[in-house]
Amino acid sequence: MVDLIVNSVNTVLWNYVLLFGLLAVGIYFTIRLRFLQFIHFWQCFEVLLKSRHEDSHGISPFQALCTSLASRVGTGNIAGVAVALTLGGPGAIFWMWVVALVGMATAYAESTLAQLYKVEDKDGQFRGGPAVYMAAGLKSPLMGHVFAIALIFAFGVVFSAVQSNSIADAMSSAFGMPVMATGAVLVVAAGVVIFGGLRKIAHFAEIVVPFMAGAYVVVAIGILAMNYSEVPGVLWSIVAHALGLEEAIGGISGGVMAAMMNGIRRGLYSNEAGMGSAPNVAASAIPDPHHPASQGFVQALGVFIDTIVICTATALIILLSGIYDPTSGVTGISLTQSAAEAHVGGFGVYFIAVAILFFAFTSIVANYSYAENAMIYLDHGWKPGLTILRLVSLGMVFWGALQTVDTVFNAADAAMGIMATINLIAIVLLAPKVSLITKDYLKQLKEGKEPQFDVSEHPELADGVDATIWSKKRGDEARLRY
Repeated sequence: MVDLIVNSVNTVLWNYVLLFGLLAVGIYFTIRLRFLQFIHFWQCFEVLLKSRHEDSHGISPFQALCTSLASRVGTGNIAGVAVALTLGGPGAIFWMWVVALVGMATAYAESTLAQLYKVEDKDGQFRGGPAVYMAAGLKSPLMGHVFAIALIFAFGVVFSAVQSNSIADAMSSAFGMPVMATGAVLVVAAGVVIFGGLRKIAHFAEIVVPFMAGAYVVVAIGILAMNYSEVPGVLWSIVAHALGLEEAIGGISGGVMAAMMNGIRRGLYSNEAGMGSAPNVAASAIPDPHHPASQGFVQALGVFIDTIVICTATALIILLSGIYDPTSGVTGISLTQSAAEAHVGGFGVYFIAVAILFFAFTSIVANYSYAENAMIYLDHGWKPGLTILRLVSLGMVFWGALQTVDTVFNAADAAMGIMATINLIAIVLLAPKVSLITKDYLKQLKEGKEPQFDVSEHPELADGVDATIWSKKRGDEARLRY
């Protein structure tokens, strides 16, 4: 009965609402912001390189990027890509690229809004995200509460199970470790981090994420170098299958539509653009320069790194291996491990197992941070509420290690779809404000100034915005501290 309900929700959301809605919203923001993510792509790096240290009010932009990447770069990059290839063929990767490229504009918009409407909690820490900009920007506290509840369920409950499931599968395949033992170890390790709150999670992420992503990309580049003559053909295969220029591979039905559906679904699951997750940590950052748009550029870069770099690396490892066969029944992490083994022998199995351990574990703790932010919004920092959330999240980590891939992924799809639908509606309604903020930022850049934002100079944006946070005086004080 539960599976029937979950599958019905997924059918409605993914076959109708989000399949085209995600692309439509991404294209809408790409056009409305005049192809910002392409024309001003290097601004993403310039803003990040200016990133200063954290202070008593918030985490640094670099920590915010690493925390959002910790959530984005997880099972979707290794197991999810393999699932997309099995169900949708090579063409699914093309649609993952499309979702990411237009999704960079969506990610920019939602994180810029999160910065604009952020608030200070009772401890002086910056907090915010979709629930806050729905309540303050759209004057709809009810919408904010519904979103917060959906986020807690998705990131605090379901997604923790998804990540632990992949870790348990990888540890079992590579080292023969019992899934129950894996689940127990994960609960203890995750508990140590998440009971430290957002700052401890951010410190953990800024150390682990650059290391794990860098190591994975280096190994992938090595595999590409070993097979350099075959790379152009594989890239053409991805494009050709996506556009229906080649017949679907045996075992895959639906052709272009199957590629599109699975590419978009797994693409969103991986990069989270438009889902409303990353804005929760984006709101906690101290922007540099002191302007809401700066954190938008940082989080747009996160989408690019996640999908265009890391997901593509996984896809090429599989497609270049010579073992890719959708009819074999091998999918998920097992397919990626087998592909790596075909390239570099036994080392490949162990490397992918360790990679998924790092990728998925960091996702568990980062996902929890999003849920914690939503819980604080709902109960205004009620301590027992956070303790309950932490215990439930850790319980789901253990439960997920024991479940089947299909059960866990289907539940994750439903939760993610509900969240994304609510958030996409909100950011489209708030799009005029994103445009005004972006124009102000780019105008100052063109004039050779370091962009600064003072909401008192923009009365059309002032409603619902904390003027004490967004003043030039506040920005000047922040700069003087460094």
